[in-house]
Amino acid sequence: MAGVTDFRQAAREVSNWGRWGADDELGTLNFITEEKVAQGASLVKHGKVFPLGVDFGSSGPQGAFGFRHNPIHVMTVDGGDSSTLAHYGPNWARNPTAKQMGGYLVDNLFRFNDDMIIMPLQAATQWDALSHVYYDDLLYNGIPAGSVTSLGAYHLGIEKVDGKGITSRGVLLDVVRHRGAEVFLEHGNPITPEELDDVVRAQNVTVGRGDIVLIRTGWWTRFLQTGNKTELYSGLDWRCAHWLHDNDIAAVASDNLQVEDPVSGVDGVFLPFHLLAIRDMGLMLGEYWDLAALADDCAADGVYEFQLIAPPLRFVGAVGSPVNPIAIK
Repeated sequence: MAGVTDFRQAAREVSNWGRWGADDELGTLNFITEEKVAQGASLVKHGKVFPLGVDFGSSGPQGAFGFRHNPIHVMTVDGGDSSTLAHYGPNWARNPTAKQMGGYLVDNLFRFNDDMIIMPLQAATQWDALSHVYYDDLLYNGIPAGSVTSLGAYHLGIEKVDGKGITSRGVLLDVVRHRGAEVFLEHGNPITPEELDDVVRAQNVTVGRGDIVLIRTGWWTRFLQTGNKTELYSGLDWRCAHWLHDNDIAAVASDNLQVEDPVSGVDGVFLPFHLLAIRDMGLMLGEYWDLAALADDCAADGVYEFQLIAPPLRFVGAVGSPVNPIAIK
């Protein structure tokens, strides 16, 4: 197992601090140029659409950790309110909301329903913003960690990347099929940079500057079968940060809960790949993406590249965002 000294050496080697200027808050999304966006769009040949987002609901993958829960869906107006409020609301002086609602409904054909969601912004399919993780009290590009306050992230909030779309050429690396696994990559054999190269060659695809790489581990398919939120799997080894850096990848997403392997590989450092990718490289991570249908289609036609469209929601100061990404072939 590697140590903290090895980790810090890797951090220096993959660092993009200052690469796009001292004020940069986009990180590797800078690799997505207008030409790259056009290249992604040119890959649409058949109009086949693959939604990569999962359901946001009470049966979702969260809840195993006390600080993050599944979404709570609350109806604020429903069909049961209509006749009751139309009858009582207009005269309900001590309840101004009921009075207002009743006024909308009485002697009127108009009816409506309304609702709200209470949830962590990383409850299901999501992007990690560059303000999500840090060490040594510094975020990406040397920005002080203290710039993230109880009111949100002054720097590196998810809204800062909105101008990028996010859309580019997407490439699926189906490690499940490459290994011949039945459903998913069982725990104990992390995905190495060498294996990523093997998958690229086996799929006869290329990866390069500005691509968004999707890593299929099969975890989401397994979760749908078992409902086990904490089942371990094989994810990216921390050394894959070098592979992503060397290939100038714009972002990476996977179908599991943290992209990287759940066992650190670096003594004394929890989630080292997160730290290298987000904090040192400025590379956003996507988690809980459903890649099964896309993988089946790619295996069928041998085409593992596509247009990927995955913009975050513009939650000001947020350190992550839900997303409903779409791949188009």
